[in-house]
Amino acid sequence: MEGSWRGILAALVVVAGLPASGSSNQIIEGPRNTTALVGGEAHFNCTVSQGWRLIMWALNGTVVLSVTPKEPIITSDRFTSASYEEGGDFISEMIIHDVKFSDAGRVKCSLQNSDSEGSAFLSVQVVGKLLTPSDSLVVTEDEPCNVTCRAVGWTPLPDLSWEIGAPVSHWSYHSVPEPDDPQSALSLLALTPQGNGTVTCVANMKGLQARDSLTINLTVVPPALGSVDTAGAALPTWAIVLLAVSLSLLFILIIVLIIIFCCCCVSRKQEKESSYQSEVRNSPNVKANKETLEPKFRGGNENYGYSLDEQKTKQPASLPRELHDASVLQRQRSGQAQQGPDHQQPAPTSRPQVTLFMAGPKQVRNVTLV
Repeated sequence: MEGSWRGILAALVVVAGLPASGSSNQIIEGPRNTTALVGGEAHFNCTVSQGWRLIMWALNGTVVLSVTPKEPIITSDRFTSASYEEGGDFISEMIIHDVKFSDAGRVKCSLQNSDSEGSAFLSVQVVGKLLTPSDSLVVTEDEPCNVTCRAVGWTPLPDLSWEIGAPVSHWSYHSVPEPDDPQSALSLLALTPQGNGTVTCVANMKGLQARDSLTINLTVVPPALGSVDTAGAALPTWAIVLLAVSLSLLFILIIVLIIIFCCCCVSRKQEKESSYQSEVRNSPNVKANKETLEPKFRGGNENYGYSLDEQKTKQPASLPRELHDASVLQRQRSGQAQQGPDHQQPAPTSRPQVTLFMAGPKQVRNVTLV
């Protein structure tokens, strides 16, 4: 250990004693910005013109590697050097091994006794872990469930996504950073499983081809018998809205049908009454009886003193019976006229009455024969 440090010091003394003839050398192309993962490697190139004497590499203001035309001066095993020649120019490459998060910062390439320098920036990313409450879940068939995945210790935060390896009717996810930890994020997967399978949480690092994943096994069981009655409580919003609109339209249709039915009943009743009255008026028997009775009773007078109450107390006879009584009475009067004065009987003390039914069964007309 002491020998190596002595060699380094000796080399630095030799370098310091080099002539200043290299001051005219220039850096043709400096290093470029690089992104590396913690634990990985970072490479930086610096192209200089011929005739150089010393190339120095500095990280965050500290010289970590020096290169001479004969050999590099290595101060740490994490910083090594490689060299190339291209088109008469010299290319010096610094390699940082086992990159640490603290290595992030400015990298500078410079020449001794020269104002020429080139710089770049090293970005260090950290691949963290993916965590889940359980690597195996038992869920109910056709019932919504949630699966969570946390990305912890990532810099910067990765893009979280899901790969579905099970039959599902619906699935969606969203990811948000955790407010208490800037290096952590949470992803929530919502799905409705229909069979056994797997779901995989995937984290993709931004800028680098870094990827990590975590697989969760799903075991789907049939729903319990008691949960069948409560299946309607988990209806989606669109189904509830559609059901409400359908019930409203059905209620309105029932009311319209009831109104139409009532109108039809009233119209049919009126048609029946009108038809019945028309049939009674146009009945051939009523017309014939009316024509027969009118010439026989033209000499009669209406009895305006007749009370309708008396008629109500008696059992009304049918139209043919009244006509028969009127015919008998007429024949009796004709017989008395033919017998002469010897056989003439005293006139009745009261005048006979004939009740005629005109037009309809409810219209009653009282006529007194003279």
